[in-house]
Amino acid sequence: MVLALLLAGGQAAPMVVIDEADTVQEGPAPHGKIGQSTAWRISDAVPAPRSFEFRKRALHVGAAIGIHPIDHDEIYYVLSGTGTVHSDGEERPLGPGMAAWLSSGASVGIRQTGDAPLILIIAYPNKPAI
Repeated sequence: MVLALLLAGGQAAPMVVIDEADTVQEGPAPHGKIGQSTAWRISDAVPAPRSFEFRKRALHVGAAIGIHPIDHDEIYYVLSGTGTVHSDGEERPLGPGMAAWLSSGASVGIRQTGDAPLILIIAYPNKPAI
């Protein structure tokens, strides 16, 4: 995996600086289209191959990332707002400064609660290229 990120001659690929304003997309929340969301697909601006995804998402009032299976560990980190995270039938409240570490093989999701959007960072690894 590390070798894929090196240029010929053993040098690392150049640094990429991304302004989230250049990555913003509005639309339905993923995995079920439950309400509306704003997505900042930050890592999409990094040339392939990249080893992980790094995204910011605002779930608008009433929105949710629907329950879906994952085949990798995934982290939801709350910047602002409140929500309820789901993993294999267990639900826990989340608020600013809290993170949910979700394990590979689980069925996971998160829904916005309260009067303000739930704004999170979502990070997970990419599968290595074969």
